Amino acid sequence: MMYMKDVRESLQKWAKDPRRFAVVGVGNELRRDDFIGIRIVQGLRNKVPESVMLIESDTIPESHLESIIEFNPSHILLIDAGILGLKPGESKFIESSKALGPIRAAISTHVLPLRIFCEHLKKVTSAKIGFLIIQPARTDFGIGLSEDAKRAASDLEVILLEIISSPTKGS
Repeated sequence: MMYMKDVRESLQKWAKDPRRFAVVGVGNELRRDDFIGIRIVQGLRNKVPESVMLIESDTIPESHLESIIEFNPSHILLIDAGILGLKPGESKFIESSKALGPIRAAISTHVLPLRIFCEHLKKVTSAKIGFLIIQPARTDFGIGLSEDAKRAASDLEVILLEIISSPTKGS
């Protein structure tokens, strides 16, 4: 579980001095592990402070642009399944400035490339934007997360609660 330590440290470093967080879960409930981003957001419901906005965006995060812009977050975290060549259930945190380079094709599986979504949000909010990407085991049609994805969702929920709910916020 060394990768979880790396994910925690990367998130803590990125999340320093937040004013407001927007956490956007991306995914499709009918594609098994592709639902993990939304599942994590659901697990955070009623557990985070008012300075955190939780969004279940399905596969169209751009449909929430207006509400994110109105919330005016200092940090925007998108959580999604993505093919990164890791073991199923392993995750990686990537800052948008790095994700918008050559890796973008590997993590963008949705209609509007996440690059365009993030560029627009960055322009209008000046927020720090990051991706929490989880390697799926299965994305075929069906309902229900794999055991690897369930474990990852549970572990990542704990890490995120610690980071976005602590008084020192990411330090």
